[in-house]
Amino acid sequence: MSEVRITAAADRVEVVLDRPDVRNAISRAMVDELHAVCAELETDPRILILAGSTAAFASGADIAELRERRAADALAGINARIFDRIARLPMPVIAAIDGWTLGGGAELAYAADIRIAGEGLRIGNPETGLGIIAAAGAMWRLPEIVGRSLATELLLTGRILDAAEALAAGLVSRVVPSAELIATAHELADRIGRNDPLATRMTKSVLAAPREEHPGVDEEAQAVLFESPEKRRRMTEFLQRRSRP
Repeated sequence: MSEVRITAAADRVEVVLDRPDVRNAISRAMVDELHAVCAELETDPRILILAGSTAAFASGADIAELRERRAADALAGINARIFDRIARLPMPVIAAIDGWTLGGGAELAYAADIRIAGEGLRIGNPETGLGIIAAAGAMWRLPEIVGRSLATELLLTGRILDAAEALAAGLVSRVVPSAELIATAHELADRIGRNDPLATRMTKSVLAAPREEHPGVDEEAQAVLFESPEKRRRMTEFLQRRSRP
């Protein structure tokens, strides 16, 4: 049985984690399904919206599976590889997170370009309490998002943030009523979708570039876009609208 629900449209794909009996815990089967989604979006780039099927986004990795994993499984980076693949998708990834978003679930959210939260969000990394570390991206993505000081506290203590704390820390960009979360994610996708797809892809790529590659990487991307027929079309339409009485 599928552990995710997929709704595809011309400009976006919505993926809902769907293991409600275990608060959408991330299993190996779910990872495999997410790899299949990524393969499609690498070939046919579209916006990706990630959400949970219940009051939880994802309560973490499946502990029953995690307990049995050994050193070779850690070195295989089962969750880390899929989260990195999601982060590298050509078009933006929006995580609509609510309820329990813990451990691997939080790390999946950290891999998104935009995170929006429902009012019931509870997010954090309690891995050390289970005898492991947050090794699927939190160690380096979380400091980039909230700063090293707060990230260090959260990762060492396992403290869970509520929606207001996550917003104050910059971990999410906005908090909305839970009932409006998915609609808000699609509104963001609508705004992104109205922009030039090539400019959007290049914006994401340049944002992800290391600091030492700027401003060269910015200039190279702009050089490509300056030659784009879509840039000329959009700017011509803008000038025509402005010139109308």
